[in-house]
Amino acid sequence: MTGSTPALFTAADYRARMERAARSAADAGLAGLLVAPGPDMVWLTGYTPTAVTERLTVLVLTPGQDPVLVVPTLEAPDAEHAAGASGLTLRDWTDGKDPYAVTAALLDGRGRFGISDNTWAMHLLGLQRALPDTSYASLTDALPMLRAVKDAAELELLAAAAAAADATFEEIRKVPFAGRRESDVGHDLAGLLRRFGHAQVDFTIVGSGPNGANPHHEVGDRVIRRGDMVVLDFGGLKDGYGSDTTRTVHVGEPTEEERRVHDIVREAQEAGCQAVRPGVACQEVDRAARAVITGAGYGAYFIHRTGHGIGVTTHEPPYMIEGEDQPLVPGMCFSVEPGIYLPGRFGVRIEDIVTVTEDGGRRLNNTTRDMVIVD
Repeated sequence: MTGSTPALFTAADYRARMERAARSAADAGLAGLLVAPGPDMVWLTGYTPTAVTERLTVLVLTPGQDPVLVVPTLEAPDAEHAAGASGLTLRDWTDGKDPYAVTAALLDGRGRFGISDNTWAMHLLGLQRALPDTSYASLTDALPMLRAVKDAAELELLAAAAAAADATFEEIRKVPFAGRRESDVGHDLAGLLRRFGHAQVDFTIVGSGPNGANPHHEVGDRVIRRGDMVVLDFGGLKDGYGSDTTRTVHVGEPTEEERRVHDIVREAQEAGCQAVRPGVACQEVDRAARAVITGAGYGAYFIHRTGHGIGVTTHEPPYMIEGEDQPLVPGMCFSVEPGIYLPGRFGVRIEDIVTVTEDGGRRLNNTTRDMVIVD
């Protein structure tokens, strides 16, 4: 349906999310939340505008008040059909009117508000002009755990997205690699993700040979050769929830050094997964994986955090990184993806999505983590 996400959740689900978000804002000392179109609005209301333009659309959540969605009049019919529409009031504005004045009337003129990270600067500045005594904090800073703990239905959707990514890997390992461009394999990956139910493909990294030493290489025109290590990292959204997995394959037989580096990364990834349990700080997952790689003498070549959260976006809090002392909570979902990157030579990364359970962690990806030989 135009203007809404698939009916995966009920109006009551969205109402409960908005109520929880408003309470969390109050607990954080905020006067309320302002949510622009994007993942936060989708998660809270089920509403996605047909187009995000210069016209202001914003969800206003304030403790003790009914949620209000400020929308352009021409978008109001679509907003009325959103899955969570029954739990909020629509306040529309017509061209020629001042949308910031409409919004300002809903806000404490001296309050501090959480505002979604993807809000356009022109809209934030417009609100500040209308209410010069207000102040704002990004939701990532103010409420980083807002979407972090998934309920049972969300976990099912994440597991289904992971299974679709696993099916994609099982198929891609059957295709020819040698003599084809990275972009050809990337095209195959995108097609397979869609075949297995993804509506949106966010990335298809195919890093062959020396390109694998760049963690975010994505794809290029390099022709894959026999003897290449190839990093495959791919994912997107299926039924509104994300997938993200990485496996590193080898074209033909690997050298002893290549096998050794792959084994080290596999052991590091296992250590990171084993560190997952309720109450453990996020940074302990990073430390567990990093200790294996550092102990093997490759610490300088592990150049990124160990993981990131996943949900209605493929990257979101929490982050598995040194300095993050947020405790793990059952229902959190995130990647565990250590890697070793040897400049000018090759790279290796292995990644699973893991969810925190009541007594540990559970991988949502289940393809082999051993080195796979491809043609």
